[in-house]
Amino acid sequence: MRNFGQILKEIGEFGLFQKRLLFALCALNVFPSLDVIGQVYTGRSFPHHCNTDWILERGPNLTEERQKNLTIPVNEDGSFESCKMFTPVDWDLEDIEKYGINTTTKCTDGWDYETGPGDSTVLTEFDAVCDKNGLIAVSQSMSMAGILVGALVYGTISDRFGRRFAILLAISLLLVFGVATAFSPNIYVYMVFKFFCGTSSVAMTMNLSVLAVEWTDPSKSALCTMVILCFSSTGRMLLSGIAYLIHNWRILQLVLFSPLVILLGAHYWFLPESARWLLTHGRKEKAQKELQRAARINGRKLPEDLLDQVKLERTSERRNMFDIFKIQYLRKYTLIMGFIWFAVSLLFYGLSLNVGRFGLNIYLTQFIFAVVEIPANIGSLFLIQHFGRRICEACFLFFGGTACLVILAVPKDLPVVVTVIAVVGKFAVTASFSTAYVYAAELYPTVLRQNGVGLNSMCARVAGILAPLIWLLEVYHYTIPMLIYGIIPIAAGGLCLLLPETLNNELQDHTELKKPENKPMGESTCAESLMKHQ
Repeated sequence: MRNFGQILKEIGEFGLFQKRLLFALCALNVFPSLDVIGQVYTGRSFPHHCNTDWILERGPNLTEERQKNLTIPVNEDGSFESCKMFTPVDWDLEDIEKYGINTTTKCTDGWDYETGPGDSTVLTEFDAVCDKNGLIAVSQSMSMAGILVGALVYGTISDRFGRRFAILLAISLLLVFGVATAFSPNIYVYMVFKFFCGTSSVAMTMNLSVLAVEWTDPSKSALCTMVILCFSSTGRMLLSGIAYLIHNWRILQLVLFSPLVILLGAHYWFLPESARWLLTHGRKEKAQKELQRAARINGRKLPEDLLDQVKLERTSERRNMFDIFKIQYLRKYTLIMGFIWFAVSLLFYGLSLNVGRFGLNIYLTQFIFAVVEIPANIGSLFLIQHFGRRICEACFLFFGGTACLVILAVPKDLPVVVTVIAVVGKFAVTASFSTAYVYAAELYPTVLRQNGVGLNSMCARVAGILAPLIWLLEVYHYTIPMLIYGIIPIAAGGLCLLLPETLNNELQDHTELKKPENKPMGESTCAESLMKHQ
C-alpha cells in the first residue's frame, strides 16, 4: 500500500513543477505585507495646528509666523498648540496685537498641516486629529480584527473547498477591497475596507505555505515556507521605496494593489489544486490529472495504476475546526501551538514598538526592519533542518524573551546597547515566526491542516491587537510591559518541548484516535494504520 509521499517520489519531489509553483506563490506573498504595513504610510501623521485664516480678513499681509503668534496658544515647551486656537473676535488687527486674545476654543475651521509637496494621507484628508486622533489606531485594529476573522474563515474554506479556491478568493477580495480603499469617501468607510482587506491578506500567506508544503517532499517543506516568508520581507522593502516616491495615499493604494489583476488571471490558469487534499476528499480523477500534469512538467510518467494502490487515502468525510478539539492529541497540539503563536506575535509587535525609534526617517526605518527579517528567515531554515523544529522554536522564543528582560537591566543612558539587544530579540522572534509556520503545517493532518494553522494564526492576531495596549501598563511601572513581553515567550518555549518533532517525518493525511508515531519518510503512515484498525 502506497502513501502520498511515495507518489511524490514517482512524479518528482522537488522538480520543475514544484519550483514553478513556489515562484508563483512567492510572487503572491508580496501583497499581504503591502496591506498590513502600508497603513504606516497611508495613515502617516504630520505636525498640525488650527486653521486661523479668519484673522487674514483683518490683516491680509500677515506672515505665517505672525499669524500663528496672534491666533494660536503656545505649550510649555514653546511649541504651538495642535488642537486649540484663540477664540475669533470682531476686533481690528491693531487691537488684537495690542491687547491679545485671552480665551481659547477648539479648532472651528479645520487644520493646517506641515506637509511636503504632494503629501496626502488618511490623517490629513479626513482630519483624524485631536478629538479624532484615535481613529487611525482604530483602523489598524480593524485591520487586525479582519486578519483574525480571516484566519478562522479561510481555514474552513480551504479545508472544505480546496487550497486553490481559497487562494484565488483571497486574491480577488484583496484586489477588490485594496483598490476600493483608494476611493473611500470618509475614514469610517476606509476602516470597513481595511477590515475586509485584513480578512484576506495574512490568510493568503497561510494558504500559500500550506499548498507549497503539500506539493513537496517533507525535507523541502521548510525551504518552501521560508522562501515564501522571505518574499513578505521583500514586499516590505519594495513598499518603502514605492511609498518614498508616491506621497498621495490614494495613488499609493492603487499602485500597490492594481497589479493583482494580472496575478489573478495568471494564477487562475496556472495554480494547481493540492493533489494530497483531492485524494483525502475522494476526488481521485481530479487528483490524477493534477499529478499527471506535475509528472509531465518534471519529465516523469505517472503509472496508471498508482492511485489504485492508495484508495484508502481517500475520504469523503467533512471536517471542521471543532473536530480538532475532539481528538486528544490534536487538542494538545493546538493549545500549545496556539500559545506559541500568541507569544511570538506578542513579542514581535512588542519589540517593534520599542526598536522603531532609530531617529531615521520612516522609509529607511521600515526598510531596515524588513532587511533584518531576511537573514533571520534564512538562518532559521538551516537551524531547523539540522537541529529540528522543536528545539529551535524553543530556543528562538527563549532568546527573544530573554532579550526583553535584559533590556530592563541596561541603564537608560545607554540607548545604543538597548537598541542592539532589541535588534537581537527581533532577529530571534522573526526566526520564531518562520519556524512556527513550518512546524504548525507539519503537525496537523491534511484533512484539518488549514483549520489548524488558521486557529494558530487567530491566536497570533489576538496578540497583535493586545500588544499595543500592554504599553498602557507603563503608567503603573515602566518595567511591566517588557516583563510581559519577556516572560510569556519564555513560558511558550518551555511548552514547545512537549510537542513532537516533525523533521523529515511524512505528513499525516487523516486523523487518528491516538497520537500517531513519528515515522520518517518511507515507513508506514497513517493510511496503513487505518487499514489495520479496519
